[in-house]
Amino acid sequence: MAARIDLGGIAVDVVFKDIKNVHLGVYPPAGHVRISAPVRMNLDTIRIFAISKLGWIKQQQKKLREQERETPREYLNRESHYVWGKRYLLKLVEEDAPPTVELQHSRILLRVRLGTNDEKKRVILAQWYREQIKKCVPTLIARWQPLIGVKVERFFIQQMKTKWGGCNPRNHSIRLNTDLARKPRECLEYIVVHEMTHLLEPTHNARFVALMDQFMPSWRLRRDQLNQLPVRHEEWVY
Repeated sequence: MAARIDLGGIAVDVVFKDIKNVHLGVYPPAGHVRISAPVRMNLDTIRIFAISKLGWIKQQQKKLREQERETPREYLNRESHYVWGKRYLLKLVEEDAPPTVELQHSRILLRVRLGTNDEKKRVILAQWYREQIKKCVPTLIARWQPLIGVKVERFFIQQMKTKWGGCNPRNHSIRLNTDLARKPRECLEYIVVHEMTHLLEPTHNARFVALMDQFMPSWRLRRDQLNQLPVRHEEWVY
């Protein structure tokens, strides 16, 4: 079941789910607001909650609308692509050989078969980005498990449209967005710690903030850094 409330011109979509707590999100690119609420929660109670968060909602919307975004990628020579926060210029090579991706100084070399379309090029690069994260995450998890006091049983890397990460406290798994390989490495570490901390505290309440302050005092700086570089052009789906 779903509903919509209006907060002085700000539309808030409400989705009722089989959950215990209220979850508020402000999503790119324009700052769409959505609240997930327990099935039996009264709509007036949800409205009061949303009003109490109105200042935060406006702040998040302002950040999202001001954030620089890339134009759609065309996979042409000298097109900009980011790897670990550094800008590289694409060098496209078409040849009769399996596709590969390689960093060479300030260039990212993409070798593809002759006639490869843009979607296939995107998939090849996305898989390469995924592999970069896959190489880094085990070391980060091993470093932070004894500090946080949790054990990550499994991790997943996938393209996500509205979140940098996620977790499942029941099976002690975390999920990471493929696009983190485009951001500085310390941003990946921040998201890993963020999701591991959620294994202790599932919500973004005061306890979660206190735990993040304890484990990673610089987490707010890393969060801001995560949102400074241009993000992919994307038609976001809610």
